[in-house]
Amino acid sequence: MNQISEWVLITMDKLGLFGVALMMFLENVFPPIPSELIMPAAGFAAAMGRMDLIAVIIAGTLGSLIGALPLYYLGTIFNEKRLLILTERYGKYLLITPNDVINAQSWFNKYGKAVVFFGRMIPAIRSLISIPAGMNRMPMLPFLVLTAIGSAIWTTILAYSGYVLGANYEAVEAFIAPISKAVVLIVLSIAAIIIALRIKSVFFDQKGKH
Repeated sequence: MNQISEWVLITMDKLGLFGVALMMFLENVFPPIPSELIMPAAGFAAAMGRMDLIAVIIAGTLGSLIGALPLYYLGTIFNEKRLLILTERYGKYLLITPNDVINAQSWFNKYGKAVVFFGRMIPAIRSLISIPAGMNRMPMLPFLVLTAIGSAIWTTILAYSGYVLGANYEAVEAFIAPISKAVVLIVLSIAAIIIALRIKSVFFDQKGKH
């Protein structure tokens, strides 16, 4: 992780805001590069006066948004069976397993388009959720809007955490973990409420028929 951290800082020092956007793009297509390290490091750089915090957030969001497109189009080209074969053969180079694809598809099937928004704040789901969105031919405009909003919220939290923590920005992952868990609980709660309302609606419809 220290080597990745040094590489992140060097890249941002050389390329500035473009480096932030580039790394967040790569984070989407190459999940082993964590946004929990990239954006806090960028926030730290902003705290040091090397970049503007708002510009850092915009660059990170833009990089995430553009980075979501390759996986979206990958989903439109390949069906689940072919994707599982590809990840079985080549996923080890990207640290992606067939189960990761299956889990992303499962999340999309359960929670629909909303997971494209909430998924941006959940590790392991964040990048791969674009694949089932493409496989299910989710309309591009809603996909882009939900991805942009979810990514903006997440990059803001991470960048500001790095800005506040300063040189201790690498500790942000432990600081952020409860937020990711809270997002998962919110998604599960919303799903439970929707299911309960549907069951209630079916119950009253059947009761009305009697």
